[in-house]
Amino acid sequence: MRSMMKTTGVALVLSALQTAPAGAQMGPAEREASLWEARAAAMEVAASVEGMGASMAGLGANMQAARLGMLEARASLAGLGAMGFGVRQTGLSARAPEGWLQEDPAAKAYGAAREALNGRRYETAASAFASLRKDYPRSGYVPDSYYWQAFALYRQGGTNNLRVALELLSTQQQRHPQAATRADADELRVRLEGQLASMGDAGAAESITRQAQQPCGEEQEVRAAALSALLNMNADQAMPILKKVLEQRDQCSAELRRQAVFLISQKMTDESVDILLDLAHRRPDPDPEVREQAVFWLSQVKSDEALDALESILRESKDPDLQEKAIFAISQHGSDRAVQVLREYAERADAPKDLRENAIFWIGQNPKAGGTGYLMDLYPRLTDPDLKERAIFAIAQGKSADSRSWLLARAQDRSESVDVRKNALFWAGQTGGLTAAELEDLYGTLSDPEMKEQVIFVASQKKGPEAVDFLMDVAKNEQDKELRQRAIFWLGQSKDPRVADFLMSLIGG
Repeated sequence: MRSMMKTTGVALVLSALQTAPAGAQMGPAEREASLWEARAAAMEVAASVEGMGASMAGLGANMQAARLGMLEARASLAGLGAMGFGVRQTGLSARAPEGWLQEDPAAKAYGAAREALNGRRYETAASAFASLRKDYPRSGYVPDSYYWQAFALYRQGGTNNLRVALELLSTQQQRHPQAATRADADELRVRLEGQLASMGDAGAAESITRQAQQPCGEEQEVRAAALSALLNMNADQAMPILKKVLEQRDQCSAELRRQAVFLISQKMTDESVDILLDLAHRRPDPDPEVREQAVFWLSQVKSDEALDALESILRESKDPDLQEKAIFAISQHGSDRAVQVLREYAERADAPKDLRENAIFWIGQNPKAGGTGYLMDLYPRLTDPDLKERAIFAIAQGKSADSRSWLLARAQDRSESVDVRKNALFWAGQTGGLTAAELEDLYGTLSDPEMKEQVIFVASQKKGPEAVDFLMDVAKNEQDKELRQRAIFWLGQSKDPRVADFLMSLIGG
């Protein structure tokens, strides 16, 4: 019997593809990010199911494109763009852990303070952690209580609270240098000073500037936080320091340079664009992640010079990851010339296959590039099965009547491989509008059991009594025993009330 695992896995994929996280409060960018996340998750399910067969062939490449699309969508959300491109965002511990000293006399007091903090009752939490130290000065919870009180005050905001928080962190550093929260405390200190500097505190501003200028050392996260705070406080003062950071080409400063690229991209000026062009193309940074981030942020620059650099990277670079980012960036440029660059690359027989697949995907997402219409014209010139499957996937995303008709034509084309035909039929079913009657007509024209099985599966994913009627007809009248069993299996997944009586009739002969 053909593997039940295959059809079950496909069903999981369909469910994930069709269900994005609910979010009535989401903005357009967030909804788009959620959709891409659902697609990527669905494709990971497909890749993990053994014996999926040709109906899901090519999903590895589609998954890669989905992830890239997810990153593109995330980039439109404030502060999230660089997270997908190698920048490790600094992050403070924001939730106090469960109590770990059960016999400690302050265990109950810590639990109450923790509950207030994690419940975002910051004023109550700050007071509770201060009381813990006063009432239980020898408690094992005292060393970290300084950090948690300071964090609660930081979240409350206000000049006085921020200054008290700084004093608490200084006390922790002096009295409890081995506290578990010391690393977080150093970063919190920078954030506190950054906020105070933005309020006109000269001492805090001096401290921030000094930390941002420190040479490469162990506390790179703290220095990155200082750079961020300095940029928000005074962009003109920060830019020379950021440029100085990016001029370093040693390995120890690579993480800091990645952060610097992200920070520069948030203040996109002519000078910023010039720096990005240097890092990506003119004087490439030795760190691949720095180069990739620079290319990504050039996707937000619509100048001819930026497009020239991206085209050169695509044509001359030996780094496939960098070329992949260049394809994405070109797809976002929006000009007619950018469209032409993508088309020419998709048609290049000598270009790496996976990069051509990416170009095809992004053409399908861009109506200005001709979208699905162009890909339908390109398809006959493609000979590689993977490229064909990528084109089929991209065309299916058009979800138009023309796309559906074209996909059905590929499914019926006997000159195509069975794998390609099954793939086309699957995606035709995902475009919407494919009726049970069309599937029944198609089923009657087929002689290949694999194609018939695919029709059965596609029908099983449709809602409505007509699809159930078709499956019951196959289960009752099909001569191939395995195909009847496939139809019966999928009927068993249906909620149509008629199915139970039908299955009982089969049991009774």
